[in-house]
Amino acid sequence: METFLQQLVNGLTVGSIYALIALGYTMVYGILKLINFAHGDLAVLGAFIGLTVITGLAGAGGAPANWIVIVAFVLAVLVVAIAGVLLEFTAYRPLRHAHRLSAVVSALGASMFIENGIMLIWSPQTLTFPEGIMPETTFHYGSVVISATQLFIVAISFVLMLALYLYVNKTRFGTAIRASAIDQDAARLMGINVNKVIVSVFVLGPALGAIGGLFIGVYYRQAVFDMGWIYGLNAFIAAIIGGIGNIPGAMIGGLLLGLFSSLAGGYISSTWQQAIVFGLLILILLVRPTGILGERVAEKV
Repeated sequence: METFLQQLVNGLTVGSIYALIALGYTMVYGILKLINFAHGDLAVLGAFIGLTVITGLAGAGGAPANWIVIVAFVLAVLVVAIAGVLLEFTAYRPLRHAHRLSAVVSALGASMFIENGIMLIWSPQTLTFPEGIMPETTFHYGSVVISATQLFIVAISFVLMLALYLYVNKTRFGTAIRASAIDQDAARLMGINVNKVIVSVFVLGPALGAIGGLFIGVYYRQAVFDMGWIYGLNAFIAAIIGGIGNIPGAMIGGLLLGLFSSLAGGYISSTWQQAIVFGLLILILLVRPTGILGERVAEKV
């Protein structure tokens, strides 16, 4: 039982990260019917921006660790949000009315550009986050260990997911986002600036992805330039499991995927963990092709 509880804690932590990154995929798909394959690399960019800030401020000395973490997250969010907007203007907007295959190729090209840019700017080697930045306090329940970092990741992730859900469903601009997801032409006739809505999606999605990417860094205490592929792929799988284009679906899909992969790695084999995840995806698509919550048009964002 204690092993099961430990895997649940680990899975909930990783699942929270998957959910944050999956929201970026589902929001872009809801508006543009496009899979932003560069999204995972934007999340990794957030991790490296945060690493640079943390290393620089920690090396300078004098700044409290909690302030260093806050500054790292704020700057990572700002830089990646700007990168998301630039990505939309350069890679996606010129192809908005082109064949979908052109947008897919552009997304893959943007992914490779960002990944290789990270490699050239930082390093092809795995970089390590400095010690002592995140709280090292641990809580014990029998042999189950819960770190303060895990609690921090889960708590902040749930707060951000709740805030996004309320923003999309309870605010006027959120209504504009939902309307644009349903029918862009009708939204324009109602006076909604669809371009502004799309830009906002490319701000919110990458911003959440940057937080998820930095969570990966502080949790595993390392970052490598090409990790956006595996984490982006898992977040994409989470969005499909929950129902692509469905915000609550991305949240639920991310949490379920994290729990499932953690239990699979703990009880079966970490070597086969990714294969088991793909098996879950295939099973979900066979039983419910639209995902757990479905691809309900009115909730696509």
